[in-house]
Amino acid sequence: MTKIKSKNRNKNQKSVRKLINTSPPDPFSLHKSQFNSLRPKSLSPSLLLYSLSANRTKVKMSDSDLYCFECRRETVIIVDHAAGDAICSECGLVLEARSIDESSEWRTFSDDTNDNDPNRVGGPTNPLLSNGGLSTIITKSSGTRSGSLFSEIGRLQNRMSHSASDQALIRAFGKIGDMADRLGLVNTIKDRANELYKRLDEKSAKSRNQDAIFAACIYIACRQENAPRTIKEICTAACGVTKKDLGRARTFIEKQLGVETGSLVEMGSIHAADFVKRFCSALGLNLSSVKAVQRVVEKCEEFDIRNTPISIAAAVIYVIVQQSDNSKTIKDVASSTGVGESTIRSVAKVVEDKLSSSGLF
Repeated sequence: MTKIKSKNRNKNQKSVRKLINTSPPDPFSLHKSQFNSLRPKSLSPSLLLYSLSANRTKVKMSDSDLYCFECRRETVIIVDHAAGDAICSECGLVLEARSIDESSEWRTFSDDTNDNDPNRVGGPTNPLLSNGGLSTIITKSSGTRSGSLFSEIGRLQNRMSHSASDQALIRAFGKIGDMADRLGLVNTIKDRANELYKRLDEKSAKSRNQDAIFAACIYIACRQENAPRTIKEICTAACGVTKKDLGRARTFIEKQLGVETGSLVEMGSIHAADFVKRFCSALGLNLSSVKAVQRVVEKCEEFDIRNTPISIAAAVIYVIVQQSDNSKTIKDVASSTGVGESTIRSVAKVVEDKLSSSGLF
């Protein structure tokens, strides 16, 4: 009898050792093909949810996640949303820890007409408006008689929530944003232009051409953010604003802000290199041509060329295009840069003479 018990004990010990030596592999260290080979062949794709508490859900996961490597079979997973843990309900093994919920954060609320509104906050704050631009918002409900009533109430509420000065600023910021979008400007330049407009004296600015004022704010903001745009580009984005209007508005803004600060408005200097990438991109030049233009423009900074940076950039592009196998004509360069053909030819001759005298051409 003792021998039989001893044999059974030894047999059980061997089974335990075998089980330990063949412990399930870590699912996170497996290749996808190895993981698929260990999964059972037939899995139910159904998804069953059982509420356990405010932060825990009992889930029978989809067929890609319902296999527990400890139990070696299909199981029910408990998801702890507070801790981000996925726990096997059979053995208690934490299958995944501190996982991030990437699903939408919306909560859906419905009104009397069963319209859904997932929003739970209003618009972003704007420090340029009084009280940060915060106000109560009444959403619109379409398709019913009460919906049109709520729409009218919402319109009146929005009008009452902002002062007259704030409403004027909101309209101005909208116009500035539209112009900046046409130019493809980033938000930092938009914000700088909005700040410039906010700092202007409201009474004196009202008597001016508002579109020209908006365009001038954008022009100055581009200069201050070291991303200058040509006057022609600004006027094209500001429909109906001429170069003369833009020049007057720019002078007015510089004068007003200079009186306010006691000094001239600081604007970054313009260099030909600031326009090279944008002009070359508009022409569709390849990378080698762009680098050649950049090198020549950098060299031109050392020369005493009494022309505008925009004209120099256009002339250098034309010189490089002529020397390469590119099929671009002077007409293409003129249309992409906004510089006249005669100006490009005259400045290009100056650039070629300077390069020849220095032994670079």
